[in-house]
Amino acid sequence: MQSFVMHEIGETGFVEKEEPTAGQNEAVIRPTVGLVCTSDVHTVHGAIGEREDITLGHEVVGVVEEVGEGVRDFAPGDRVAVGAITPDWGSLAAQDGHPSQSNGALGGWQFANVTDGTFAEAVRVSQADANLAHIPESVADEEAVYVTDMMSTGFVAAEHAEIPVGGTVAVFAQGPVGLMATKGARLRGAGHVIAVESVPARQELARRYGADDVVDYEEHDPVERITELTDGEGVDSAIEALGSSRTLGQCVAATKPGGTISNVGYHGEGESVEIPRNAWGVGMAEKDIVTGLCPGGRLRLRRLLRLLDQGRVDPTALTTHEFDFDEVDEAFDLMASKEDGVVKPLVRFE
Repeated sequence: MQSFVMHEIGETGFVEKEEPTAGQNEAVIRPTVGLVCTSDVHTVHGAIGEREDITLGHEVVGVVEEVGEGVRDFAPGDRVAVGAITPDWGSLAAQDGHPSQSNGALGGWQFANVTDGTFAEAVRVSQADANLAHIPESVADEEAVYVTDMMSTGFVAAEHAEIPVGGTVAVFAQGPVGLMATKGARLRGAGHVIAVESVPARQELARRYGADDVVDYEEHDPVERITELTDGEGVDSAIEALGSSRTLGQCVAATKPGGTISNVGYHGEGESVEIPRNAWGVGMAEKDIVTGLCPGGRLRLRRLLRLLDQGRVDPTALTTHEFDFDEVDEAFDLMASKEDGVVKPLVRFE
């Protein structure tokens, strides 16, 4: 089968690989639709170190081709969403309430990290009963693929932010995760949502997904402007959705004492991140910094699919470009360059 791989840092291409078979508690999926993520680009550029011919990708939906012994709830022909994070649900971390961290930090992140990813003509999924979810008939593949990562990650940013009902929240960066965090903040009952973004098309999407105000960081100091918009108080919660030490610091500075900073940005460069000492109250302002990785699991996927089924969220506005599978290298180049107004490239396998 054809697979799109990272040969080594900075080099990608198609290679022929043997089709996977389903082992104990596993399933093999034929992908129909996938998405390219900025984290895929970070991986190619060396953010997690050397990889040799590992298949890239982690956002996909498709049809079950084969199930292994022990799989009870899925059968060939089922249309399913595959979690971007596929934890070991028997791990101590999962038992402690942190499945995404199973068997070590970020241990639930297997696709294109420790196992082959999803940009292939067939994908093996571990612990299938726990890491797959049936897609409702009313939900198109082009919608469902967003629950695998973007909705799950963006929404957990809002969940971790501890936004009070009617409270104030600033979401720094309106890429696909930030836009879903903006929507998640609105769903969580925020009374005032402030988006920080400079790109006009993304500013418009932020308003579409629930931002009351948009701060253009190229025109205003975002911390000063957020302080003005909150009558000098700062926000109850701030969300970092970019992966920048600078924006993390701005989140800390924009949040009032006792508030929460929720980080879901992928900090893919440098050896450390900085926290502004004074804005942090020299460590004593009771500002919580909470981090999170995309939650995986069937229950999470089912809940997000229910939002699509009930028309509560339409993530398809994030799709700005479409490619066939044999053009996925072009989609990667576009996501790396961020040109042509790209937000999220969708890849069709059929």
